[in-house]
Amino acid sequence: MTVHAPHATPPCILTIAGSDSGGGAGIQADLKAMIALGGFGMSVITALTAQNGLGVTGIHAPDAEFVALQLTTVLDGFPVAGAKTGMLFSAPIIEAVADVLDVRKNFPLVVDPVSVSQSGHRLLREDAVEALVRRVLPLADLLTPNRPEAEMLAGMDITTEGDAREAVRRILAMGPKAVLLKGGHFEGSGDLVDWLGLPGTAPNGAPEIIALSQPRVDTPNNHGTGCTLSAAIATCLGLGMDLLPAVQRAQRYLNLCLRESYTPGRGFGPPNHAAPLTLREF
Repeated sequence: MTVHAPHATPPCILTIAGSDSGGGAGIQADLKAMIALGGFGMSVITALTAQNGLGVTGIHAPDAEFVALQLTTVLDGFPVAGAKTGMLFSAPIIEAVADVLDVRKNFPLVVDPVSVSQSGHRLLREDAVEALVRRVLPLADLLTPNRPEAEMLAGMDITTEGDAREAVRRILAMGPKAVLLKGGHFEGSGDLVDWLGLPGTAPNGAPEIIALSQPRVDTPNNHGTGCTLSAAIATCLGLGMDLLPAVQRAQRYLNLCLRESYTPGRGFGPPNHAAPLTLREF
């Protein structure tokens, strides 16, 4: 006798990003986070990287037309409930992705403006920055830059909380509906603080900027943290959560994954994306 257990179909969550052959970041990290948080993960691969915990040794990108074909095929076949972009690599790929999303986007989109790998390898061509700002930022329901990415976009150094708030204001003016400036690149021994900027919600019409803190985790295994956080937020939004609780739940998820991180090979290891499933405490 065959027994069929009742089940609900998980929401379809899409990642548009590069592949990490080492499994700790990019598409691979995104899909792991999505399934851990209750989503059905799908992917549009914008680039292949030869990569491990020591760094990136090469990048091969498909034609922009094929990236667009992946995206339209996924959208034709699945009801996407939430999505994220990561490594978009080149101006032609950005233009191709944006052309499709301009017409087909009916879901929340988290944009992680990936530009440089943790090992210092450039993942966004210099001539692609303008295309990213012009075509993708206005499509973002949430933009999630780290400190170097925020400095690049805002055109300023960020060393203090006041700098962080000013950078968020400048980036909001570029068109994203909300900005989460991640605090992982700021040194310190206290809690890690991310700054969430929401446009036009303060009484005077100015952006509201909320400081969101998590306990700092002392671990070298932080390969793919930005990918993991943005994928987790996209999944929570796809599950129907409002932005602020979605960000907070994704922060808690990443913090747990970092506390349970490991080193599967040489170099920097990844967060343990399966931590909530194995510990059953999330």
